[in-house]
Amino acid sequence: MSLQPSAVSPYRLLGADEPHPLEVFNPQGGSDFFLICEHAGRLLPASLGTLGLDEADRSRHIAWDIGARDIAMELAALLDAPLYMQRYSRLVCDCNRQPTVASFIPGISETTVIPGNANLSPGEIGARVEEIFQPFHDAVTQALDARDAAGRRTILATVHSFTPVYKGVSRPWQIGVLFNRDTVLSPQIVRYLQANTDYEVGVNQPYAVGDDTDYAIPVHGEKRGYPCVEFEIRNDLTTGRQAVADWARLLAASLRDAAQLVAV
Repeated sequence: MSLQPSAVSPYRLLGADEPHPLEVFNPQGGSDFFLICEHAGRLLPASLGTLGLDEADRSRHIAWDIGARDIAMELAALLDAPLYMQRYSRLVCDCNRQPTVASFIPGISETTVIPGNANLSPGEIGARVEEIFQPFHDAVTQALDARDAAGRRTILATVHSFTPVYKGVSRPWQIGVLFNRDTVLSPQIVRYLQANTDYEVGVNQPYAVGDDTDYAIPVHGEKRGYPCVEFEIRNDLTTGRQAVADWARLLAASLRDAAQLVAV
């Protein structure tokens, strides 16, 4: 799937001096683990201005996964894993959504209206797919293809965060473990976290992975037959160097433990 803005419309999203959507950390990582962080950044292309939002809204969870990038980078270092991160705000386009679903470019996020996402033309939507979504996922695909071609084992994990309160409803979980078809890695991670922490562990909470909406786990993980898991960490617990280090150590320990059960 690729929408070419030049073929559809004259729209151009990113300027020549603006960053590529992909940020890679530890690309030569030698372990079996491969990490993705789709909501690592909150950049907005200059062509979109502020999307009609003030700085407070552009800094909130609606724009990115607070703390996820720092934890993912620490985790990648501990595991010696490649980490592929996406720099632009999910308000531009959500790189963990299928481009065909309404939430890919949200008109409303939680209860906040996003004025700059209203009444977009096919060309404007196509530019976001072609210049943000596609380059990021093409890079992930190429990296995984190379691992497969080299006969390397791959265990895929994605790192996210979530809000403690959503639309006025408190969420009791400190961490969520999300999965769909995986029957070995993810359930063992749940057991490990339940046995080794006092956290309330959400099993497919506060979200669930599905083919019709999610992208990274179904496409990069399940379609390739990889053991795969999505971590969700409550973002009021992700602030500060110590919190980042503690979460990374815990996730690394849970992944290493569960990986022992996964057939080579």
